[in-house]
Amino acid sequence: MRKFVSIFLAGIIVLFSSVISVNAQSIKTSASAHILYCADNKKVLLEKNAYSPMGMASTTKIMTALIALEEQNPLETLVTFNEEMQAEGSSMYLETGEKLTLFELCKGMLAASGNDAANAVAISLCGSLEDFAVRMNRKAQEIGMKSTNFVTPSGLPDENHYSTAYDMALLMAYAMENPHFREITGERSVDVKFVSPKGKTTTYENHNRLLSLYEPCVGGKTGYTIQDGRCLVTCSEKDNLTLVAVTFDDGNDWEDHISLYNYGFENYSALSVSIEDSTFETVVVGGKYPLSLVPERSQTLVLKKDKADAVTSKAFIPPVCFTPVKKGENYGKLIFESEGEILLEVPLVAKESIDGEKSNFIIRFFRNLYYRLF
Repeated sequence: MRKFVSIFLAGIIVLFSSVISVNAQSIKTSASAHILYCADNKKVLLEKNAYSPMGMASTTKIMTALIALEEQNPLETLVTFNEEMQAEGSSMYLETGEKLTLFELCKGMLAASGNDAANAVAISLCGSLEDFAVRMNRKAQEIGMKSTNFVTPSGLPDENHYSTAYDMALLMAYAMENPHFREITGERSVDVKFVSPKGKTTTYENHNRLLSLYEPCVGGKTGYTIQDGRCLVTCSEKDNLTLVAVTFDDGNDWEDHISLYNYGFENYSALSVSIEDSTFETVVVGGKYPLSLVPERSQTLVLKKDKADAVTSKAFIPPVCFTPVKKGENYGKLIFESEGEILLEVPLVAKESIDGEKSNFIIRFFRNLYYRLF
C-alpha cells in the first residue's frame, strides 16, 4: 500500500485585483482576426478567427529578427549592405557598402520596420530570399506554427505568404524568451551604430506606439500593407502574467490591444510555484541529513480570479528514501486543486545528491521494492 505524507504548501502568493470583471462576450474589436494568448500556460483567453490564414505584413519581421538573433554571435557578425539587399517600402535607408552587425540590423528592423534590413539579414545568412524563407518555415514548424507559410523576410505581399493570429501569438511568446529580442522590442527608440562608416549612428523611433500608450506593454511589432491592412503583435506583462495580443486587418489596433489586455489582467490571476520558495524534506535511510525536495522547475498557474481563492496545494512525498540519491531525481509531486479539480501537478526532485553508506544486496532489494510500491 502506498504511503504519502501530505503537506499543505505555505507561502504561495496569489495576486488579485479589485477591478470588476469584464464579460468576455463584451470584448469586440475592429479586427478581422484577433487573439489574446497567455504565454504562461499557453492558453487562448479570447479569439476571433484566430485560426484563419491571413496576410501578416511586417509582423513577419519578428521571425526574421529572431533567426538573426539566434545566431551564435549576433553582436559581432558583420553584414555588408549591397544592391541586392535593396527593398521597397519602409526602410532604414541603408546604402551600399555600409557595414552593421546582425544585432544593429535587428534594431532597425524591429523599430523602424526596415525592409532593407530584413533583406540584408536574409541574404547574408542564407544567400537568397528563397533559401531564407525555407529557414523561416523550418523555424515556424519548430515553434508549432502549423498554419503559416513564409515567402519574404519583410512581409511584402505575396499570396503564399500568410499566418494566423494564433500562430503569430506563439511566435511572439517564443521570441520574447530571447534576451536580445526582448531588449530591442521594448525600446521606444533605438540608436543603430554602424561599423562603416566609422562613428555613424542613426536613431530610429519604434513604430509600436503601444509602448507609450500602455504601461504594461513590453514589446511588439507593427505591420501594414494595402492588401493586409494594419497588423499588430504585442506582448504585455503585469502581476506575474505574460499576455500576447494579435490583431489582423484592424484600423483601431492600439485601442483594441488595450481592451484585450484589460480583459486579461482584470479577469485572470497568476499563482507562482517557485523553486526558491517551495522546499520540502524527507528522511534518508543511509544518509546523515534529510533530503530536500524542490519543484522540478518554477511554473506559473493561471486561473480566473473568481476561482483563485479556492485553490489548495498538497505535497506528496515518501516518508523515507534510500541512498544513493541523485540530484534531480523525482521523489514526489506537488498538486494544486480547486473544487476537486486538479489544476497542476509539479514533480518534486532532489535538491542535492547524497551518496551515503554503500548498500548491500538486501538493502538494494528493499530499496527497489519500496520505490516500486511508492
